Amino acid sequence: MRTWSQYVLTLAFLLILGSGVFAQRYRNSRGGVPTWEIDSKLPHDIFTFARIRYSSYGNWGGRGRGQGDWSTDLPDADLNFSYRLQEMTSMKVNPDGVILNLTDPELADYPFIYIVEPGGLYFSELEVLALRNYLLNGGFLMVDDFWGEAEWYNFRQQIGRVFPDREPVDIPITHEIFNIVFPITEKPQIPNIGTGTMSQYDGVTWERPDAKEVHYRGIFDDKDRLMVMICHNTDLGDGWEREGENEYYFREFSEKSAFPLGINIVFYALTH
Repeated sequence: MRTWSQYVLTLAFLLILGSGVFAQRYRNSRGGVPTWEIDSKLPHDIFTFARIRYSSYGNWGGRGRGQGDWSTDLPDADLNFSYRLQEMTSMKVNPDGVILNLTDPELADYPFIYIVEPGGLYFSELEVLALRNYLLNGGFLMVDDFWGEAEWYNFRQQIGRVFPDREPVDIPITHEIFNIVFPITEKPQIPNIGTGTMSQYDGVTWERPDAKEVHYRGIFDDKDRLMVMICHNTDLGDGWEREGENEYYFREFSEKSAFPLGINIVFYALTH
């Protein structure tokens, strides 16, 4: 795995949440995600958003590898988040993300990986081994956008195969990951855009009755480093993908929570 410590320790984050950069993007009505040039002298010293392709089954999947829920919000969530990370910080970011299998040899080149909608996820034995090795060797996994007890049960089973001796635990709001760049004072529940837009009238931010309470759980290594952040009963990816489609949703969920928390998570992953 590449050593990122020398690079990330030089980052000077520009704490400009709530300033005109968000408003400008919204007024442009998402007329194409802006792109930018990668420094030709340092082509590998950049952050690249890495999404994991996985197999799924059961009530939420069943479409097989290459056609599963892993592709939810693709590509806009990945592209928009990469753009915001480049725009709001001094971090050098790849304008294009990548899609990887857990068994790909180049997995170790990416210190941060993202899994979405794992309610029907299924790991093969080779993927279990690959993910365990990746995480114990310094990698970081963010899991996002799954709702209710049945989907939690499935993911808990699968991640339990990766770490049968490590139980996911609630991450307190005082943990560094909620404060490392932007101060997050309450654990946000970010709904899909339909539910989120309607929430200004009915106050509902959950997608099903057994998903009213948001959870941010983690799995830690032996040195108390957070290796896995599990965002349950919330959907940061929709906050990234759908930021330009409704002004209320943008202001209430994308700007306030989805982007700041996402940036915190990436910065924690790269500095630990």
